[in-house]
Amino acid sequence: MFTGIIEALGRVTAIEDEQTNKHFTLTSPFINELKIDQSVAHNGVCLTVVRINGEEYTVTAIDETLRKTNLHSLKVGDPVNLERCMQANGRFDGHVVQGHVDQTGVCEEVKDENGSWVFTFSYDTSQGNVTVEKGSICVNGISLTVVNSREDRFSVAIIPYTFEHTNLHTVKPGDTVNLEFDIIGKYVARLLGKS
Repeated sequence: MFTGIIEALGRVTAIEDEQTNKHFTLTSPFINELKIDQSVAHNGVCLTVVRINGEEYTVTAIDETLRKTNLHSLKVGDPVNLERCMQANGRFDGHVVQGHVDQTGVCEEVKDENGSWVFTFSYDTSQGNVTVEKGSICVNGISLTVVNSREDRFSVAIIPYTFEHTNLHTVKPGDTVNLEFDIIGKYVARLLGKS
């Protein structure tokens, strides 16, 4: 389980294709604390550390993960939001995040609000996902609060710290982001759909 509070920005240093899988090698400020088999969220996608080599580590994404997330578009040099699993004795600062991306969305607008930014994202509603005003949403692994919820889009307000310390500062209109909708909202929507 994750909280959506990004610990660090990693950087992609190599990408290797193996059949339908991709192996991503990255740098990380907490490389010395990683171990093989550890789960780390990459732009909100939970991946397992399969190799550690000096100052770099490698994770593998299977075809299904690549098709359902924006990881397939990563390039060498790209910044990646990183979060390790929540510790049992840690503070719960974000919201419940599973690291299982529901679908991707598209950045429609980035509005400079003189000290903060408002990002608007659209998404395909055919999968049954919804947002609610003041509810939680995970964008590229970042726990955020919805400030404007509509049927097929939502907006989030970004403070300078989040803008500078995540890869949101690289997201521009037309870019694809990973979305994980609030787990409680998903259960409620599922239950209402069955009644």
